[in-house]
Amino acid sequence: MALFIVEKLVSGMMVLDLRGRVVLGPETESLRERVKRLLEAGHLRLVLNLEEVSYVDSVGLSTLVACYTSVRKQGGELKLLNLTKRIHDLLQITKLSTVFEVYDTLEAVERSFGPPPSP
Repeated sequence: MALFIVEKLVSGMMVLDLRGRVVLGPETESLRERVKRLLEAGHLRLVLNLEEVSYVDSVGLSTLVACYTSVRKQGGELKLLNLTKRIHDLLQITKLSTVFEVYDTLEAVERSFGPPPSP
């Protein structure tokens, strides 16, 4: 199953709705490329909505970490939204829950970022 990514700009945040599997192959490559392109376009507040992600393998986890690292190096923030139980448990087991900020609602993510930056 391919990974589908839909971008939407919400209150100064770029939300990426992911659907499918984040696994080794074109799926992880497309996610890395999308994040890279958004950073190049100046988007520094990224949110990955994982509500419709059915599976993440070890390469998928490393891709999430790589995306997080890339965003931080550019002075931005990457946060996770709507984790499934399986992905939540995976982050707990791997201790990545201490790295990522995880939220259950878009409103909570928006509050965590604070006011949108002035143009």
